[in-house]
Amino acid sequence: MPAPSRTAHSSAVSGHAPRPVAPGHAHEQAVCPRCGGRVCQPGHVGHAGQTNQANRAGRVPESGAGDLAGLLRRGLSGPMRYLRAAPLPHATGGVSALIGAGLTRVALEALAEEALSMGLLLFMPASGWFGLALLCGADGLSRYREYLRVRRMLTRWGFATRLLRPLASSRCQRDAAMQAAREAGCADMTRAYYRQLGYRWYHLLPDRVVANPLAFLDTRFLRATFLPGKR
Repeated sequence: MPAPSRTAHSSAVSGHAPRPVAPGHAHEQAVCPRCGGRVCQPGHVGHAGQTNQANRAGRVPESGAGDLAGLLRRGLSGPMRYLRAAPLPHATGGVSALIGAGLTRVALEALAEEALSMGLLLFMPASGWFGLALLCGADGLSRYREYLRVRRMLTRWGFATRLLRPLASSRCQRDAAMQAAREAGCADMTRAYYRQLGYRWYHLLPDRVVANPLAFLDTRFLRATFLPGKR
């Protein structure tokens, strides 16, 4: 007489009928599409580092295109932050460099046609535009350093008018302060504070230059512009 099966014995003890098993699914196991192994065991990891729990949840590992896009975003975040800290000097410097390059090309063409006087006359304004581009680049670098300093202080101390008031007299400095405030989480309060002082987007020139156009030649103004924090 054959011995009773374990399933029948357990069902007799528990008082419940055994659960029917669909044919062909009693010993079916999932197969990893990458390594070809069984993934029914807990903690199985395929070649892509995906566990069987992730397989059951239906999650798909990130593709190479997504990783590349994230890498590009991280790589561009630094240059974009540098440009946003001083948009006006960078824009002015870029336009000045383009004008200087255009004048230089015309001057070289004039020299190639043996128009010496015309070529020399065109080289003079071209050098001036290139000089302006260099000054704008130096101004942008100074504003970036100022942005880093203000962001560090705003992150540590929070919104404080005593930190923002020294930067209110120049549009370039206000842009650097606004970028620092955005990253520190107090952009709205900083914008409202500058509006309360009466500054708007069309106030481009520094207050000292508006009051005295010769302030560009003042050593104190140049030191405050190109050496932030060294006043």
